[in-house]
Amino acid sequence: MYDVIIIGGGPAGASAAVYTARGKLSTLVLDKAPNAGALAITHKIANYPGVLEELSGKELLDRIREQAANYGAIFEQTSITAVDLEGEVKTVFTPEGMYQAKAVIVATGSKGRSRLLPGEEKLLGRGVSTCATCDGAFFKNKEVAVIGDSEDSIEEAGVLAKFASKIHFIIPRSDLQGVPELPALKNTEYYTRTRPLEIVGEDRVTGVRVKTPAGEETLLEVDGAFVFLSGSKPGTDFLQGQVPLDEDGFMILDETMQSSVPGVFGAGEVRRTPVKQAVVAGADGAIAAMAVDKFIHRRERLLPQYK
Repeated sequence: MYDVIIIGGGPAGASAAVYTARGKLSTLVLDKAPNAGALAITHKIANYPGVLEELSGKELLDRIREQAANYGAIFEQTSITAVDLEGEVKTVFTPEGMYQAKAVIVATGSKGRSRLLPGEEKLLGRGVSTCATCDGAFFKNKEVAVIGDSEDSIEEAGVLAKFASKIHFIIPRSDLQGVPELPALKNTEYYTRTRPLEIVGEDRVTGVRVKTPAGEETLLEVDGAFVFLSGSKPGTDFLQGQVPLDEDGFMILDETMQSSVPGVFGAGEVRRTPVKQAVVAGADGAIAAMAVDKFIHRRERLLPQYK
């Protein structure tokens, strides 16, 4: 029996573990693939507060996990087969057996699209990115491609326009979902009804091969490819209807990251968040952890950890 089980060991789950373990709550973190999350596969990070040097996402995540482990958190690599979140004792089932706790924090992040572009996975972190805020500065005065189909991609392209010498904005549809009119972004050329076929490169991105509305294939020579296609869904399927979700599968949480099910909390990309950043996920984890402390000790308010 643990005080808290954290499902997911990315920036939200690992940060939550720092706070719960430091707060003397017995903490178990269950993570299916510690080196496969969005942060873990990020090639370079240069905007995490307090970290002056550039480092990989895995290096940053390893630091947070080591910090949590030093406070006593236990990390186990396993998959979740089922959960029982009703009642005062929460049970999490895995192939190795079951674990129980007084509270659960769900921090399983989001699942990628079921079909990636050829070359996308291979070059992720080597010119391929899904976060302009994270990586835009690395492409100062370079040409990049944005591949998008919704309003989110416009916002990301706006960030890139501050750095890139030119943006080739590839839109598979005739328009962008939720955007009545394409904005005039700096140094941006739009390619509507243009199908992305492949992201090209060996050790780094060198171009994006597309099919034009006329059916011709052509290569756009770029140094980076930012992919913002619809399809990323929160990894909440395993909750099996035991916790309220919205129409897109995001957990419905209050300002302290607590669901309507007592003792069940969420953090990171399992909730709707305006931006997907490691620091935001980490902050979610901290809030959820302090809310767990409040729940277990039946406090009236959250107690921040100052020392």
